[in-house]
Amino acid sequence: MGKNSNMGKVIIAGAGPGDPELITLKTIRFLRKADAVFTDRLVSEEILNRYVNPAAEIIYVGKQCRHGSSTPQNLINELLVEYALSGKFVVRLKGGDVSIFSNILDELQELVKHGISYEIVPGITAASGAAAYSGIPLTARGYSSAVRILTYHRSNTIRDSSWKELAQTDDTLVFYMSSENLDILVSNLLKNNIDHGKLIAVVEQATTPMQNVTISSFHDYDLQLKGKTFVSPSLLIIGKVVELHDQFAWLNNDRSGKSYFIPVSNKKIINTKVVQNVG
Repeated sequence: MGKNSNMGKVIIAGAGPGDPELITLKTIRFLRKADAVFTDRLVSEEILNRYVNPAAEIIYVGKQCRHGSSTPQNLINELLVEYALSGKFVVRLKGGDVSIFSNILDELQELVKHGISYEIVPGITAASGAAAYSGIPLTARGYSSAVRILTYHRSNTIRDSSWKELAQTDDTLVFYMSSENLDILVSNLLKNNIDHGKLIAVVEQATTPMQNVTISSFHDYDLQLKGKTFVSPSLLIIGKVVELHDQFAWLNNDRSGKSYFIPVSNKKIINTKVVQNVG
């Protein structure tokens, strides 16, 4: 889109779900050109070390709600505008895809408000990555004809009236940012008579060397998964397709419990600064 040529430009790009080789060639090209990179927590350090212009400033603006430091969205917006108005070529690098459960809307509104030129570059989202790396085809013929991408990180993100329909559907359900509320999520589906034989997969740190997949039926949930904590990020896959994991899994589970992604509070400075407030 055409804007004031005296200004800089902002590229909002997805880095993929973890494996650094899943980043797109287009995003790599922009990183090599960048004057500044604003990066989320769920971006592989290998991407930053390997692909970013050595002269660029890397600014960590990650979020880790309820678990340490977090950068307020309004501060991220202000910094993007500040750098772009000063004439810099900025890459806003987000984990996964930029349009799936990201704050892209806030950032786009701020860029448009200030007349700043931008482009949006898609990335591989966590659902696609988790499905491929765990051998769970989300719409396998004869198992499911549709996928629903949801989140249940707050109790009001799904209306009470929707739980019955979710419990009865044959669609594959993929939940982002929901592992901390897994017990409540499962309870709501059980209350609405979900098939007790249906399976749920928890995919921790999908596509990374620390990926770990844990599977349980709803019938056995209390014995196998209830009360457990999972390493962030974790994705939930619910549906008949989860049955395919045992047959098609190709990546060994890592049971170490180690985190692939560095916590926001422990981010090292590369040639950069860390921007974060305790939240």
